[in-house]
Amino acid sequence: MTTHPTQDRKIFFLFPLALGSFFLLGTVRFLLDNLKNNQFQFLWQSSFSRHNNKFLRVPINVSENEIIEESCNVFEGQWVWDNVTYPLYKEETCPYLVKQVTCQRNGRPDSFYQNWRWQPHGCNLPRFNALKMLEMLRDKRLMFIGDSIQRGMFESMVCLVQSVIADGDHSIKRIPPRKIFRVEEFNASIEYYWAPFMVESISDHATNHTVLKRLVKLDSVEKHRKLWEGVDILVFESYVWWMHDPFINATYGSPENVREYNATAAYRLALETWANWIESSINPQKQKVFFTTMSPTHLWNWEWKGEIDGNCFNETQPIQGPYWGTGSNLEIMSILKDVINKLQVNVRLLNITQLSEYRKDGHTSIFGERRGKLLTTEQRSDPKNFADCIHWCLPGVPDTWNELLYAILLQEYRTHL
Repeated sequence: MTTHPTQDRKIFFLFPLALGSFFLLGTVRFLLDNLKNNQFQFLWQSSFSRHNNKFLRVPINVSENEIIEESCNVFEGQWVWDNVTYPLYKEETCPYLVKQVTCQRNGRPDSFYQNWRWQPHGCNLPRFNALKMLEMLRDKRLMFIGDSIQRGMFESMVCLVQSVIADGDHSIKRIPPRKIFRVEEFNASIEYYWAPFMVESISDHATNHTVLKRLVKLDSVEKHRKLWEGVDILVFESYVWWMHDPFINATYGSPENVREYNATAAYRLALETWANWIESSINPQKQKVFFTTMSPTHLWNWEWKGEIDGNCFNETQPIQGPYWGTGSNLEIMSILKDVINKLQVNVRLLNITQLSEYRKDGHTSIFGERRGKLLTTEQRSDPKNFADCIHWCLPGVPDTWNELLYAILLQEYRTHL
């Protein structure tokens, strides 16, 4: 076939024009896709925004598959195996984990506990998006308040978001009783506040404390409230320290009048003191309050396996089917719901108890710390006495607690647009 020279020149002229159009369309599509995925603020970072130490703000796009129907209870569901999209981060990529929770580094031979995804009945949880979470936290403070279980939730949240932040734009400070993870580009902080009983106690020192000598001031949060006030998102938790013994030494009214209380009765009084502070101090227009329910323990494997003298040690699979262990106190759960239901301020229950009940495999077991030190070889050979069936490995179960928190915040963000 022979082409005319004029036709050749037209083709020669049109080819780069078509190629240029193709690249232009591709670029536009790329930018739109990134905008949709909320990555765009990292691409249009101007010298002005850099000077002000903030990224260009872009509204969060809540896609259809991230919307949870009101009829769906995200706390009811099942654990499904997912070794493709889980874990959401790697232990070795997050430098903020304490030795107590780094089970892989501490020698745990399996990693199955990292690959389970919580699947609610009748709906899907939106996948955790670190950029969207940070955008919701822009110019805000998120504070986790409680004991070392709550510290695990704090560390989980830090690990979930830190991978998308430039190295020089975040820092962590320890200002007892707080840890503060600061994200400069978003003017945001994720904080942890040590308060194992929520109300004041002699165990409130961030490092020098023991569960064996408990003395609780049931009628006061005065020392704590000074650092709680004005926080935008508060996530409270308090349980396992109350359950060390059926009775607890406490004061109510006169600080000199120390007497022994039933632990659950003391818990109600403490919770009512906390509730009074919530009513008097929280601005519902500006602040959000959550309460994380009991983190279950798995101290006796006769409850799920029928064996004797065992615990969570060497467990690698979740419990299938209905299960409620003795490590979760139904009376405490009832008290918590009762007090919160009487509040005029909206406090959201983050009901992690039942879903965590199934996860006997997720605890640190013999691959954690005791009194600030990793277990010795001799101690590890005695899991009956030394396995930790209270705390959780990370990555692991507490990541799901934060996915639930993220899902709720995302729905509320959407409804207030």
